Amino acid sequence: MARVDDRDGRDKPGHDEERGAEHSAHGGHLADNITYFARALRTAGLPVGPGAVIDAIGAVEAAHVGTREDFYWTLHAIFVKKHEQTVIFDQAFRLFWRRRALVEKLIAALSPIAPGDEKSEDKPKPGAERVASAFPTGTREPPRPKRELELSAQFTMSDRERLASRDFAQMSAAEIAETKQLIARLVLPQDKVATRRWRADHRGRRIDARASFRRALATGGHFVDLAWRQRDERHPPIVALVDISGSMTDYSRLFLQFLHALGERRPVSSFVFGTRLTNITRALARRDPDEALASASLLVKDWEGGTRVAASLAQFNRQWSRRVLAQGAIVLMFTDGLEREVTPELGAAMDRLHRSCRRLIWLNPLLRYDGFQAKAGGIRAMLPHVDEFRTMHNLNAMTALVQALSARGGAADPRRWLLPAA
Repeated sequence: MARVDDRDGRDKPGHDEERGAEHSAHGGHLADNITYFARALRTAGLPVGPGAVIDAIGAVEAAHVGTREDFYWTLHAIFVKKHEQTVIFDQAFRLFWRRRALVEKLIAALSPIAPGDEKSEDKPKPGAERVASAFPTGTREPPRPKRELELSAQFTMSDRERLASRDFAQMSAAEIAETKQLIARLVLPQDKVATRRWRADHRGRRIDARASFRRALATGGHFVDLAWRQRDERHPPIVALVDISGSMTDYSRLFLQFLHALGERRPVSSFVFGTRLTNITRALARRDPDEALASASLLVKDWEGGTRVAASLAQFNRQWSRRVLAQGAIVLMFTDGLEREVTPELGAAMDRLHRSCRRLIWLNPLLRYDGFQAKAGGIRAMLPHVDEFRTMHNLNAMTALVQALSARGGAADPRRWLLPAA
C-alpha cells in the first residue's frame, strides 16, 4: 500500500489525507510512493530496477499528469516492458492506488496517496493471487504479544523445509522472495582442481629450481634453503545454458538467481536461449541480484517464446565454446529438452559440447515427476552426450546440485533413462 505520514490526526477520518496532501505538496512524497509501488511490482515478479524508479518519478514530474488515467499510463510506459506483464501491473495498480478521487487530487498536488478502504468488486484476473500476496493487508492489526512472536519463531525451520520442497512453479510472490534470499545464502561448492600453473609453497612437494638458485646467490652458491612449489588450484569455470522458453519460465528465473549467487565467488559464463542464443554474463555480474536480472531481461528478445535447442547449441559451439570452455569448465544445461524439430544436428551439437568440457550436467524440471520416461525425441537425442541427468525444480534439487559440483560426478548416470521401460 502507499505509505503516508499519519502520526497526527490518526483518529479523525480524512484528516490525515488532508494533512498529507497539504504537506507533501511541498515535500514531494509522491516520489516515495512510486518507490514503494516499484518494490511491490518487483515482489510480484516484474523486473523493476532502480533506474526504472528514477525514470518513473521523472516522467510523472515532466508529464504534469492530472488524472488517474494519465498517471496509470505514465507508470505503465516505464515499468511494463512486455505485453504479458500488463496483467500483473494492472492488478498491482488497482490495489496500490485505490481511491480514484483522492488519487487525482493528490497527483495534482504532487503529494502522497493514502491507502483506500474500499474493496474492489472486480472478478479475479490472471496474476491477481501473486499480486495480492505482494501487498500487506489493508487493516491495521495491533502489535502481537511478545510470547506469540516467540512461539511463531519455533516454526521457522519447518517452514523452510516446506519451502525447500515446494515446486518453483507453484510458489507465491512471498515464497519466491524468500527463496531468493535462501539461494543467496547457499553454501557454494568447494571443488578446486589443480591447474597447469605452479605457485610458491613451503609445504610443496616439488623443488622450485629457479627460486632455489636465486636464493643460493645470496649465500655464495650454497643451497642453504631450498624453495618449493605446488600446483595452483582454482575453481573450474561454470558455463550455464538456460532455456527461457514458455515451458521453462517459472524455473529459469530462479535458476538465474542461483547463477548470480554462484558468480560472486567463481567465474560463471551465462547464456540463455529460446529461439536464439544470448550472452547475459555481464548483466548478471551486477552486484544487486534484482538489478542484474532486470538488466539481463532487457537483452533477451525471445523470453517465453519457442525453443530451438539444436540451433542455439550450434551457435554456442561456433561462437563461444573456444572462449569459455577452457581450464576444465563444467557446463550446466538447463532445459526440458522439448525441441520443436528433432534433427541429426541436435545430437551432433550435443556431442561437440560434451567433448569440449570436463563435465556436462543436464538439469531438467520434468524429472520432478515420478513416472518420467525419456520418450521425447529431443530428450533421447541429447541424453547419450551428458555426464549427469538431474532434476531442478525446487531448493532441495538446487542444494543437491551444489553437492554434485563438489563431487567427482557419476551419481546421476543418464544411461538408465535410455533403457527400455520394464
